[in-house]
Amino acid sequence: MNKLKLALDDELSKANTISGLYSAADPLQIATKYKTDPFITLVCALFAYGNARAIVKFLSGLEFDILNLQEQQISGIVKGNGWLYRFQNPTDVEQIFITIARAKRELDLESIIVNKMQDGKIIYGINALIKSIYKLNNYRSSGYEFFWGREFENEPKSPYKRYNMWLRWMVRDSDIDLGLFKNISKSSLILPLDTHTHKVAQAIGLCSRKSYDYKAAKQITDNLALFDSNDPIKYDFALYRIGQSGNLQKFLERIKG
Repeated sequence: MNKLKLALDDELSKANTISGLYSAADPLQIATKYKTDPFITLVCALFAYGNARAIVKFLSGLEFDILNLQEQQISGIVKGNGWLYRFQNPTDVEQIFITIARAKRELDLESIIVNKMQDGKIIYGINALIKSIYKLNNYRSSGYEFFWGREFENEPKSPYKRYNMWLRWMVRDSDIDLGLFKNISKSSLILPLDTHTHKVAQAIGLCSRKSYDYKAAKQITDNLALFDSNDPIKYDFALYRIGQSGNLQKFLERIKG
């Protein structure tokens, strides 16, 4: 495990830098432009599914300043631009912007999460946030609900990748992340599990679960905590870049050599 830690630390030193961030498309590149606004960064994170270049291209074309306008004006601008992205049609995007505009007026995102964490588990704070957001708007569609995600009743099954990625941006206060939330511990964060990090984590022995689910994200997080219990998710971007770049085999040869 010591050889693995050294190798991951080396990858981290390259990935968690400005040059590493901009070495390939990533939604954090757009979120960084709005690093003082957790509502806009949340939109950036929740649209972050699919091809990274397509995500960045779509986010780059959005006009986030419309969130300060009246709802009728927001509707007109979104429909006029015809914004749509994969599962979200223009009406979905219109209602997403209206919901976020209401959230900016009515919600304290960090406080909701902090107040609803159970035994230090941030997943319950995420669940409470999703519930709070749905109360802001009665509109429903498959695209709208996919965007916000679905709450769980008792225990989470989904890895909630996009919310955990957003919280990594918001909570971590060093290198590429934004550090806007000051009342959540880095040690409580969960790995934003995606297909790249899942594949890499399985290959290097950080995950034994074949299922792409919350338990897998938690298992990887717990194993990364053996390397840094105070900030285990600092390794997220490095793991992601190893998978995204296609360099997994080279990394395996390195830690086995």
